[in-house]
Amino acid sequence: MEHADSPERIVLIRETTGPRLPTWLLDDGHAGNLRQAQALAHALGIAPQHHWTLQRRAPWRWAAPRLLPASTQAFGAAFAQALQRPPALAIGCGRQAALATRLLRRRGARVAQILDPRVDPRHWDVVIAPEHDGLRGENVISLIGSLHPVDASWLANGRAAFPHLQQLPGPRTALLIGGPSAHFAMDTQALAHWLDALVASVARQGGSLMVTTSRRTPGGVGALLAERLRAVPHARWDGADANPYAGFLGWAERIVCTPDSVNMLSEACATEAPVEVFAPERVGGRPAQFLEQLMALSRIRRFAPEQPAWPVTPLRETARVAALVHQRLSLPTLA
Repeated sequence: MEHADSPERIVLIRETTGPRLPTWLLDDGHAGNLRQAQALAHALGIAPQHHWTLQRRAPWRWAAPRLLPASTQAFGAAFAQALQRPPALAIGCGRQAALATRLLRRRGARVAQILDPRVDPRHWDVVIAPEHDGLRGENVISLIGSLHPVDASWLANGRAAFPHLQQLPGPRTALLIGGPSAHFAMDTQALAHWLDALVASVARQGGSLMVTTSRRTPGGVGALLAERLRAVPHARWDGADANPYAGFLGWAERIVCTPDSVNMLSEACATEAPVEVFAPERVGGRPAQFLEQLMALSRIRRFAPEQPAWPVTPLRETARVAALVHQRLSLPTLA
């Protein structure tokens, strides 16, 4: 089972129609990075002509996005040949993609690079980075969280695609469980404690749970969920059928999630549901600043079993960022 940092979990990527600007998407094989590049292209009204999942090769992968001798060979012969016919626009996400977009810009393409490339951003036309990374520059566009496609239309499509979820008793709580990361050490025992508290609350107050996990979720969590969820009405994706993630977010009246994924939190906060987070204090590094920012905005709160709902404003940055990219790159209007 997958969640927001993986495109396999996303079943509603909307197709863009109309005139096309020759565009490439480039990523490093990380699903969350492709997710962001796709979201930006869609928000720009662009249907990309080519998607490169870059095969990283030594020694260039160690230094990317810095230029080494023969960097045009970093991604193999096919990409080296394609560099001779660059697109009008390249959208890349991740450090390896940053080397590719840097090479494309040197050949005349306009480029938008997503995430901090960890070198001077002047090597790209536009760099899009989360505020918690602290990157600044004349061509840097900052945003809260990450790029994604979640907006009112996407959520409506999710409800339409999974109408049976409406039959679950309300209030419906979407439970999104991630896993260990560089800045978060998941404690399965603590997760079991939080899950017990959530299930007990739903059993007392009524309602239901819609549950999904991540490829990073420890293996033992699946058995834990199977045991605990028997006590309440619920839907849980087991990977056998169409992924209902968009339906979970679309029908959720409350969202509870682990604190490990910026992408997952960004998408949860783009809904109209209050978002509660298990143990945000366990997150370190720059992602901790993101959580603090969301708390200061009253967009998330620490999980509490009997916490009443509070009014929230959906956090949707993708359209704003796309408008700035369109302006700064002087892209043609596609109508």
